[in-house]
Amino acid sequence: MNRPTPFLLVFLLMAGATFAQKPIFVSAKVKDVTVYFNMAEISQAASVNLPKGTSEIVITNVSDYVSENTVQIGTPSTVTVLSVQFTSNYIKEYDVDENSPLVKSVRDSIQLVEKQLKKLTHAQDSESAAIELLDKNQQVYGANSGLNVAELAKMLEFYKIKRAESWNNFDAFEEKITKTKTLLEKLKNKLEIDTKDEEKTSKGKLILQVMNEVAGNTEFNINYLCSNAWWKPVYDLRAKNISEPIDMVYKAQVTQNTGIDWKKVKLTLSSGNPNDNNQAPQLNPWFLRYQNVYRKDDLSENEDKLSEVVVTSMGIKKEKRSVGYAITTVKTDAVENQLNISFDIDVPYDILSNGKAHSVALTEIKLPASYKYYAAPRVEQEAYLLAEINDYSKFNLLPGEANIIFEDMYVGKTSINPNQVSDTLSLSMGKDRKMSIKREKIVDKSGTKFLSSKKEQAFTYDITIRNNKKEAVNLMVKDQYPLSPDKDIEIELKESDNAKVSTETGILTWDLNLKPNETKKLRVSYRIRYPKDRVIENL
Repeated sequence: MNRPTPFLLVFLLMAGATFAQKPIFVSAKVKDVTVYFNMAEISQAASVNLPKGTSEIVITNVSDYVSENTVQIGTPSTVTVLSVQFTSNYIKEYDVDENSPLVKSVRDSIQLVEKQLKKLTHAQDSESAAIELLDKNQQVYGANSGLNVAELAKMLEFYKIKRAESWNNFDAFEEKITKTKTLLEKLKNKLEIDTKDEEKTSKGKLILQVMNEVAGNTEFNINYLCSNAWWKPVYDLRAKNISEPIDMVYKAQVTQNTGIDWKKVKLTLSSGNPNDNNQAPQLNPWFLRYQNVYRKDDLSENEDKLSEVVVTSMGIKKEKRSVGYAITTVKTDAVENQLNISFDIDVPYDILSNGKAHSVALTEIKLPASYKYYAAPRVEQEAYLLAEINDYSKFNLLPGEANIIFEDMYVGKTSINPNQVSDTLSLSMGKDRKMSIKREKIVDKSGTKFLSSKKEQAFTYDITIRNNKKEAVNLMVKDQYPLSPDKDIEIELKESDNAKVSTETGILTWDLNLKPNETKKLRVSYRIRYPKDRVIENL
């Protein structure tokens, strides 16, 4: 009969002392996730076999970025949660000093167990080698060994006894090795080295102090907010031609780096802000005051803008002019002022904690659209196709970037901004190369001359537009003439070719209908007169 060695007795006593009051470790599984524009709300579940009385539970596999004041724990009525604490460094929460008795005893125990495991493994290997050697000797002492029957019988009896003894020892060592490995795993769990139950290694842990009235298996539901997770809307706009609706694919790009993988989770995407102020508003006295008034042009928010050209004398800065249809990616922070929109995803998703964007399909929408072309030749001699969407609020659109596919070709990107006051949403579908536009100065109608103390300059431009398409198109053309805040600078619009003229902004607008292969020409002419000893810097 094998008796425990003094070393093993000491070790078992140490292990018993170490784990007498050890906490209960359990890994939480992610069930549901609601992703906002700058954070996520994670719901997890854990099952724990609790003894009666007070226990400490360490819940692993939680996010590294838990907002501690948002943690909620759901338990049966027989369990009372006394305290909840989030930490990313469990062992040091209780003993900051690495040489403290608790940490040192655990590390010493690990070293002892590892040495014992090595000895047991070597002993088991020796028994395995002895069995192999006995099997080979059985073949040597066979029919050709020269042994008589009596000697052969004794040899076989010896072989049978030794082989059975070796196999018994081998099995005994196997049982000890299994138990020692289990003990080693518990020790390493104490220092949180082993993370076999976690889908992704995370440092985040919730430490619960609970009181249980009835021993048994207990379900815990954990809910909290965490950072390092976000989503943004993206769109694919596909139009076959200008007579059919737009096929819109509404998608989301979900990104998370919370420290834990979301595997087969029920995903919800929300435009809300969980950090909204919950304080009831109060009214204060309302005092009126003057405000500076700034001039605006008469273009809609969704069209290319021609800024006012203000003619000034030398020394006064000219107005900054915007360039047509710059594509700007809308930041997700801007949509937090919108009414909350939520998308419940029916299909379970895997969103890994790797900082990469995961595409999630939300819905497909047919957008009934009316099309028109738009051009501002003074800024850019190109025609842009605009799709106008009426009653767009019913589609729950959010600001975001969109890919444009027109006539089965990728055109480029545009931006969707439903946060406008207009009843119509205008989408830029890109440039149409089949529309030719040219703006050129007419030299013989332009020039400079001096009149006494005045200098007079005349400018004349012809805008030539040709529709090279097989169908008729509606085209809005905008141009402009300069304005002056200085009474010494006289400006006269000589010719506008039946354009709608805004005297406040200097914007000229034509609404044209061009038949297939039709060419139209527009003329703009204006005259400027000012003192000849002055210089205008921005003509």
